[in-house]
Amino acid sequence: MKPTLVLVGRPNVGKSTLFNRLTRSRDALVADIPGLTRDRHYGHGKLGLKPYFVVDTGGFEPVIKSGILHAMAQQTLQAVDEADVVLFVVDGRQGLASQDKIIADQLRKTGQRIILVVNKAEGMHASPMMAEFHELGLGAPHSVSALHGEHLGELVDFALEDYAYAAADEAESARLKHPAIAIVGRPNVGKSTLINTLLGEERLITFDQPGTTRDSIYVDFEYDQRPYTLIDTAGLRRATKVWETIEKFSAIKTLQAIEAANVAILVLDAHSGISEQDARIAGFILEAGRALVVVINKWDGLDDYRRDQIKLEFGRKLAFLNFANLHYVSALHGTGMKVIMPSVDTAYAAAMARIPTPKLTRAMLAAVAKQPPPRGGMSRPKLRYAHQGGENPPLIIIHGSMLEHVPKTYQRYLENTFREVFQLQGTPLRVEFRVGHNPYANKKTPLTEQEARRARSRRRRNRKKYG
Repeated sequence: MKPTLVLVGRPNVGKSTLFNRLTRSRDALVADIPGLTRDRHYGHGKLGLKPYFVVDTGGFEPVIKSGILHAMAQQTLQAVDEADVVLFVVDGRQGLASQDKIIADQLRKTGQRIILVVNKAEGMHASPMMAEFHELGLGAPHSVSALHGEHLGELVDFALEDYAYAAADEAESARLKHPAIAIVGRPNVGKSTLINTLLGEERLITFDQPGTTRDSIYVDFEYDQRPYTLIDTAGLRRATKVWETIEKFSAIKTLQAIEAANVAILVLDAHSGISEQDARIAGFILEAGRALVVVINKWDGLDDYRRDQIKLEFGRKLAFLNFANLHYVSALHGTGMKVIMPSVDTAYAAAMARIPTPKLTRAMLAAVAKQPPPRGGMSRPKLRYAHQGGENPPLIIIHGSMLEHVPKTYQRYLENTFREVFQLQGTPLRVEFRVGHNPYANKKTPLTEQEARRARSRRRRNRKKYG
């Protein structure tokens, strides 16, 4: 299970810039405007072999008792409760502010591990100006520059030093010895009902009210004499709508359940249509690289016109899920449920597939012969061979020369070719290009004595001829 780092601080201290650095993304908006971030942002990061979650929060104004700033403060406190480590970010240029002291007092009451991060501290790593931040009583401050990426590696190393990755991975492996299936979706789309129908019993509480499931629940069962683990997750709402204290752990636990699973079943509600939040949840699944089966629930009771509208809406809003099997079901009445587990098996087999290097290389060369990559400048990229670099999801690494000029469209063409040739239905597929190192680059071959004499003679003749 990945540890969670939560960024907390007053407005405009650089939390979103730090979030983008730690996740190597541009998911959080960045501008010199206090209060730009209002909702929580979740992202994935990795330092070496250590993955982690990062949560960006809005500017913390704990003394405000009403309005949007109060709502932002509530969001921040909920994020702190989800944290393994809290990174309290302050501004090194402005120095210690009275608001920093108030926030430090609030954070100290939570009992969480807190690391004081002094941002915008270019050139201040050993400066006496750092001394004033000791007044907060949170230990030695860590000076960083999120804008320039200075000292971030040391910060993350320190934040993760107490987290036992090996023990956590061993515990997770012991619990999930067979395919794990995470059931994810918005609140009240019928996730628990779907599991109860698959199990053939009322194992989970179901009720026509969003938020009935509060935690991730692991259920072992057998289907067609094969063992599985089903993970029922709390519905993922938009961050602005998560207010109840009892729901504050739901989002991060759902993301952790997706990480722990081999296959995700994304449940959509046919009655309410395809929403922006459905697309965001699908994005979380793809970012984690998990195999996917899409289920549109509550299909019964819809007329033909409404069904056609839902199909068009799915094709328009979730077209990037075209690799996944799609099923229309009624979990409550059991209609269409028999095809779900075979699709899960197909997706799991594709995600865990091992493809020999010769077969991958032959498929790649056949695709290149059919459609060569476009030229990059004066030369055309040359693809030499391919091999598999990982599974769940399958990672295919292609070696060659001038591969930095291969466009994204051609990369998608290769992905579709591999998916079709090796029948990788139901799993994301990643293609990575690697350019071989030229051992003779930046090296000059020394001239022989005879070549050196000829060169000297040539230079003498040129001087006499041209002056």
